[in-house]
Amino acid sequence: MKGFFKGVGTAMITPFTDGGVNFDSLGKMIEYQISSGVDALVILGTTGEPSTMTDEEKDEVIRFSVEKVAGRVKVVIGAGTNNTAKAVAAAVNAEKLGADGLLCVTPYYNKCTQKGIVEYYKAICSAVKIPVIAYNVPARTGVNILPPAAEELSYIPNMAGIKEACGNMEQICETQRRVRPRMDMYSGDDNLNLPMLAIGSAGLISVASNIAPKEVKEMYNAVAERNLEKANELQDRLLPLIDACFTEVNPIPVKAGCNMLGLDAGVPRAPLTELEDAHKEIMAKCIKELGIKSV
Repeated sequence: MKGFFKGVGTAMITPFTDGGVNFDSLGKMIEYQISSGVDALVILGTTGEPSTMTDEEKDEVIRFSVEKVAGRVKVVIGAGTNNTAKAVAAAVNAEKLGADGLLCVTPYYNKCTQKGIVEYYKAICSAVKIPVIAYNVPARTGVNILPPAAEELSYIPNMAGIKEACGNMEQICETQRRVRPRMDMYSGDDNLNLPMLAIGSAGLISVASNIAPKEVKEMYNAVAERNLEKANELQDRLLPLIDACFTEVNPIPVKAGCNMLGLDAGVPRAPLTELEDAHKEIMAKCIKELGIKSV
């Protein structure tokens, strides 16, 4: 299934207070993203810290986001886990709550086989009617969707794409070659956004666009307009911020960056910790050099 969305999808953070989710801040973040021209919001992905949230909190965030967005951009909900039955239940629930699509990470920790990966996505896709994007991030999960398995997934009718964060461009190119006729690919590594777009990815799911949505979308637009010289210039400007977003494990740095913009992101939930002072200085310098104004 091709064409679910093209362009920039922001992997949204979840702002917390001591008492729970900060919905006032989440609403402000959603408006910041939409007014900056992004094409999709990915809610409760890795960057949103769903592993630290209760089921009730996750449902509240989904309901709030769907209502706040009100159809202006795509709302994609993270629904993957290492238990297929629970992943299916989360997918069905997200569809019921109004999600436009799903982002489902591979099963983690269990380290299933390639056959297990395919069966996992078949189970999720058969349980819902909305588009599903597979999420390949072996550094976090210990499991890698190899090109033959990705090709098999591409034949599932509502499998809309694969978010690739394996970091291996040789593998990514081979996967793209195999799936190109039937489903889309999305960049899942901000530092590889440009090369992945250049080989035909439909878009990107970005951490850095929490802070710099206009700038990330501008880079995407330059590629869409086939102006690679401009795209390279823009990506070169973004790379220091991208690096700053990963000085510590995501979403620690990007939350600090959002706080610097006045978005009141709070701090990550334990076991994640607040960004170290030296890394805060790096983040502040990158935001200043890009000329990003407070929100």
